[in-house]
Amino acid sequence: MRFLLVLLTFSLLSCGTSQKTVNVTTDADGNLVGLAEKASFEVAPFNEWFSPNYKEYIPDNQVVNRLRPALKGIKIKAVMGTWCGDSRREIPHFYKLLDATGFDYNNLEMITVDRSKSTPNNEQEGLSIERVPTFIFYKDGKEINRFVEYPRETLEKDFLKILQDVGYKHSYLD
Repeated sequence: MRFLLVLLTFSLLSCGTSQKTVNVTTDADGNLVGLAEKASFEVAPFNEWFSPNYKEYIPDNQVVNRLRPALKGIKIKAVMGTWCGDSRREIPHFYKLLDATGFDYNNLEMITVDRSKSTPNNEQEGLSIERVPTFIFYKDGKEINRFVEYPRETLEKDFLKILQDVGYKHSYLD
């Protein structure tokens, strides 16, 4: 399995991809840990949950059209666990939503964590991650808000509220 991930990483980097460097491996339980990208989830065994959840999700086009301009200049740090049911549901939806908006993946950092919510290179350090998935939105280098674990309404509506700065509170804030 590690050989496959190393081979995948090498092939992605050698094809001139413009995305950030992938630095992902698997832990003793076979979970991804480190910096990943969409292609990391499109190979076995992760594609067993990623592909069907990606395919079945249909974002609300009206909200997507409003998200497109709102995502300009936004950077996102996403933290997830391949062992986590909520991450397995939301990460494919997240990528489908970003694809629908034409989001520039150079502005995304996907951090995959182990069950203790850490990585070998401590990419999660300083992010105050309590639950996964967590999507942290940044503008001009400053965190503007975050989505934690599951939506209050829908993924796209929650993201739009975050980007419109209308007092969005994630599912664990009241």
